[in-house]
Amino acid sequence: MSACIEALGHDRNSLKIVLIQLVSLLRDGMPVPMSTRAGEFVTMKEVVDEVGKDAARYNFLMRRSDSHLEFDLELAKKQSNENPVYYVQYAHARICSIVRNAGEKGSTIPAYEVVDLRCLKLPEEVNLIKTIIRFPEVVEGAAIALEPHRLTFYLNDLAALFHSYYNKHRVLSDDESLSKARLFLIKTILTVVRNALRLLGVSAPERM
Repeated sequence: MSACIEALGHDRNSLKIVLIQLVSLLRDGMPVPMSTRAGEFVTMKEVVDEVGKDAARYNFLMRRSDSHLEFDLELAKKQSNENPVYYVQYAHARICSIVRNAGEKGSTIPAYEVVDLRCLKLPEEVNLIKTIIRFPEVVEGAAIALEPHRLTFYLNDLAALFHSYYNKHRVLSDDESLSKARLFLIKTILTVVRNALRLLGVSAPERM
């Protein structure tokens, strides 16, 4: 392949081949029987048909290429916090719901120039902001190292921080300045989650 690349007039080193470890399919924690000798195996199409494109992509991208992956088919179909892709997509849908609710109450997302970010002083808010600003660095590192799992790790962390924050604090309150600052914060999280999922080829539903 390197010789073909060179024959076509390109640098042979521009071709990078990433070898991946074998994948074990599980169902409720038990191995799905497969045998290459007997010709018994599960195809990728069958996996996608069973769990869906989003769950398949996200789960396969959650491990380093040199790490063995155990893919639990039943877990990938669960609509619960145990399922990583559902957990991240639910964060996106939950923020969309908050934004819609704010719009129905006449509140709009303020522009950066007018929002008072000094209102965001809780430790959880500071941690969210620190995580948000790491996004470009994570994308660049994942691209350079050919390690897309860095994005799924990042999304899992960001979703966990958001869900924890949402469960403890109200975004919309009687304090207008604080509400606008928090609306701006969650809208920023929404943008980051949506862009990261798009890079992974996973959908970002607005309702779940």
